[in-house]
Amino acid sequence: MNTRVKRFMLPLGGTVIATGMIAVSLTSAGAASAAAPANDALASTKAAALDTVKFWTANGGKSLKSATKYTEDTATKAKIKLGGGDAAPDGKTGTVPPIGQEKVTPTKVKNVNLPRTIGKIFFRLDGKTYWCSGSSVQGKYRNLVATAGHCVYDTDANRDTLDRWVFIPGYYQGKAPWGIYVGKSAYTHFDLAVYEDFDSDYAFVNVYNGVEARTWKDVGRLGDNVGGQGFAWNQPIGKPVYAFGYPAGPHPDGDRPYTGHTPKYCYGKTSAAGAVSAFKAEAQIAIKCSFTAGASGGPWIAGYSSTKRLGYINGVTSLVGDADGNERYDFATSPYFDSETYAVYKLASNLWSGKIGK
Repeated sequence: MNTRVKRFMLPLGGTVIATGMIAVSLTSAGAASAAAPANDALASTKAAALDTVKFWTANGGKSLKSATKYTEDTATKAKIKLGGGDAAPDGKTGTVPPIGQEKVTPTKVKNVNLPRTIGKIFFRLDGKTYWCSGSSVQGKYRNLVATAGHCVYDTDANRDTLDRWVFIPGYYQGKAPWGIYVGKSAYTHFDLAVYEDFDSDYAFVNVYNGVEARTWKDVGRLGDNVGGQGFAWNQPIGKPVYAFGYPAGPHPDGDRPYTGHTPKYCYGKTSAAGAVSAFKAEAQIAIKCSFTAGASGGPWIAGYSSTKRLGYINGVTSLVGDADGNERYDFATSPYFDSETYAVYKLASNLWSGKIGK
C-alpha cells in the first residue's frame, strides 16, 4: 500500500456503479479514498468559447501554426533511480471500457496504428501560444480529454488556468480534421492546484462539442467523432504501455529527433520512479523513452489494440529526463493513477458541456 500522506482527504465510498454514472469494473477488494478535486474554469460561457475559436482560427490559423512546444515543467535535470519511489495501489483495481470501435474484430498487425483519440492541446500563456499533447477518454457525455495537469494549470505562477485552451485531435500543420474542441472546465487534484505536487500531475477537461474551423459549424461530440480511450487505475506496476505524444524539443546535447508535426510513441514496461524533489514527485512511474518537450500530457495506454486503436489510459507524460547523464533524454514519467485519480476522473466524466457551433 502507498504510505504517502495526502492532504484534505475525503472518503470516496465503496460504490462505483451508480445511476447516471458511467459503468466501471472492479477486480479486487479494498477501501478507497480520494482528495477533493479542484475545479478550474476555462471558457465557462458560450461567448467565451466562441471567442477562443475565433482567436485560433483568425488569419488562416496563424496562432495555431506559430505555437511552440510547452517547455515549462517538463524536463528534470536530476538523476533518478528507475525502480525506486513510493508508487503503489491504494485500493481496488478498476477499469472503464473504451468507446469507438467496439465492433472491430482484433487482428494481428505488424505496424503500430496510432490512435485517433490523440491530438494537440493549444493554449496561451503570457501572450505566447504553446501546445501540449492529450487524448479523448471515455466519459458519460463523450466530451472528456485527459492530459497533464501542468498543461491546464499554470504551476509556475500558481495562478489560474492557462488561457484560450482547446483540444484538436489529429492536428497537423493548421488542419483540424475532426474539429476544434474548446475546454469548458478542468478537474485536477487538489495537491497539484495548491501545492504543485507532480505526483498529481494530471487533468481531465470537459470540452464543448467540436466546431469546424472555417464555418464554426457544430460537428458533434468528441467521443462520437474519434472514440475515447478507456481508463484504468491501481494497475500493477510493470505492465507494458504505449506512450503517445507530439515531442519536438531538443535533447540536452542539441540533437532534434522530433519535429512536433506528427505523433510518436514509446513502448515499455512501467517501473516505479525515484523521487524528483524539484517537482515534489515521490510516487511517479517511469518508462524508458526518448521523448522531449511537447509530449507532455500524452496518454500512456495499457492493453492497446493496434486494430481497434483503443486501450486503457493509466498515465500521462509528466516529466522527461536523462537517467545516465549522457545528455540525451532516456526516460519519461507519469503520475501513478490510483483511487485519487479515479475520483477526479469520475467527477469530470459525468458532466455535460453543451455545444457552441451553429
